[in-house]
Amino acid sequence: MTNGPSAEGRGEPRGPRAPGLPMPTREGAEVEFERTVPARADRLHGRTRDRVRAVDVLYEADAKKADVLDVLAERLRRTAAQTPLPVRSRELVELYAPHAEDIDEDLATHSRDWPLHRMPAVDRAILRLGTAEVLHSAEASERGAIIGEYTKIAEVLSTDDSPRFVNGLLQRLVDVRGLLS
Repeated sequence: MTNGPSAEGRGEPRGPRAPGLPMPTREGAEVEFERTVPARADRLHGRTRDRVRAVDVLYEADAKKADVLDVLAERLRRTAAQTPLPVRSRELVELYAPHAEDIDEDLATHSRDWPLHRMPAVDRAILRLGTAEVLHSAEASERGAIIGEYTKIAEVLSTDDSPRFVNGLLQRLVDVRGLLS
């Protein structure tokens, strides 16, 4: 046993130094970083953020097994976010609500081997809102961009496989649009 301060007490690492992690040699010493990890530069655009806020409402309604318009009304009265629900988000939820049953039927029919209850809840909300937008409001020239937006949302919010799944299913619904209208 020694009377001097331990290696830990002097601010020295106990074991071998972990690669890439700076360790001060004494308390108050400057830490020099060996490498940095850049922040994601692909910020979401305003319309995409509005879509994400609408997806949040659909996700919450699904999780609570509540009517989407009731959850929307609650979000308009009291929001957990720092800002009120944008008007565009409200419009998207209101676009989805009257078509909810048809949209779920379309998704169940065209998502091969993936019943709605087996899909991740986030994917379900993204697909529901995306389907409402591409089938019930978008002009033919806008559909590709809208599908791209929902694919990007899936990339940010869901699993690694979700963007491809969302893109493929929304595209399939657009391809058979004549049959679904």
